[in-house]
Amino acid sequence: MVAFDERLRDPVTGLPLELFSWEEVEKELRPVRIRTERRRGRDVTIIENLPFSRDTMKSFLKEIKRTLACGGTYKDGYVLLQGDHRHKVAKLLKEKWGISEEQIEVE
Repeated sequence: MVAFDERLRDPVTGLPLELFSWEEVEKELRPVRIRTERRRGRDVTIIENLPFSRDTMKSFLKEIKRTLACGGTYKDGYVLLQGDHRHKVAKLLKEKWGISEEQIEVE
């Protein structure tokens, strides 16, 4: 007889933990925050909580920099773009990347 191991089961549903990827579900539920900061006398747009994988993030960053004609980078879990592009980024996220309007917070 095989012993039942509680550590391998979800306490709420009782299903094996291998079936769940809670990190992915949690990423998709967090609102995407778009805000502007002033750094070294210039405006920068910061996009946080994007629900993309690392590979998708690279293609997102490449496309958004090309579309907005600006520089940018991906650091510490957020995208940093040169200039104030809050509303343009929100529009692109809705139209091209399928993120719902309710999930986007523009500050």
